[in-house]
Amino acid sequence: MSIHNRPHTICGPMYGELALISGTANRPLAEAIARELEIPLTGADVFKFANSNIFCRLHSSVRSKDVFIIQPTCVTEHEDGHVASVNDNLMELLIMLDTVRRDSAGRITAVVPYYGYGRTDKKDQPRVPITARLVADLISVAGADRLLTVDLHAGQIQGFFTIPVDELTAFYALSKYFREKRIPDAVVVAPDIGGTKHARNFAEALHVPLAVIEKRRVQRPDGSVAKALNVIGDVEGKNVLLFDDEIDTGGTIAQAIVFLQSAGARRVFVGVTHPVFSDPAVERLSGLPIEEIVVTDTIPLPPRKRLPNITVLSMANLIAEVIRRIHEGRSVGALFGE
Repeated sequence: MSIHNRPHTICGPMYGELALISGTANRPLAEAIARELEIPLTGADVFKFANSNIFCRLHSSVRSKDVFIIQPTCVTEHEDGHVASVNDNLMELLIMLDTVRRDSAGRITAVVPYYGYGRTDKKDQPRVPITARLVADLISVAGADRLLTVDLHAGQIQGFFTIPVDELTAFYALSKYFREKRIPDAVVVAPDIGGTKHARNFAEALHVPLAVIEKRRVQRPDGSVAKALNVIGDVEGKNVLLFDDEIDTGGTIAQAIVFLQSAGARRVFVGVTHPVFSDPAVERLSGLPIEEIVVTDTIPLPPRKRLPNITVLSMANLIAEVIRRIHEGRSVGALFGE
């Protein structure tokens, strides 16, 4: 997707000048978005006091401006060794939203490439919260007028917000990458029944067959576990492409790959949007015969998690173009032919 050169000052039809502010969760992505838009990031000091309270101070006023705050709510491992938790980055986002709201910003958009707590999206057992809804309420109350995010874990999370939500997807970037690789004898495999629709879309885009791993819960003395029992479709002698929205601890992917190999699959490729890579994901992935793991930069990968077979696709170009369209009051759906 090409973005044409435009003036450094971008003004929309209803709001003032465009302003980008980066939190500390994924500064490289924010800087890449700013380069695509050819505008500087608005300076801000964001730090913790000795008592762990987070503080934010803008270097210049954003009064009446159209402000976009870029801050995924993921775990971030900083170069100095400090690790910011999901809660740290979420609280930082809320405080930054409150900061620009109190500075009388014209409109505030929370750009959250990775939406933490997205997996707690329903009450699937007694006496549990729906934290994805709680986070939606927090973001709205803190001052966001709209949300821009990438590949939510569950589509219904959009409905948790009372403000407009633009959900982008890495589907086009991932499918384009694998289409250009022209992998012979390829088949897209859904790691479980729940991922069938997602995998089917990739299979259609790549013009290859679809297979699905069937899992069932097996009772053990220490509780029930999901176990792969069957594969629906032909994978014998095929090069397998596994797609998912995220890899957390890597357990699902690891089990799928071991099962597919026992079913006669040859090379294995993995494509995911969000490289969460919670421990022991890196250890599991490094021990698996994966040809290539393709991820995006919605979550920053520290050096210890950058395995030799990992390829990172940037979402900066897409996010920048969507920010431009939101700012100028143009359709986001038209960007994808919708």
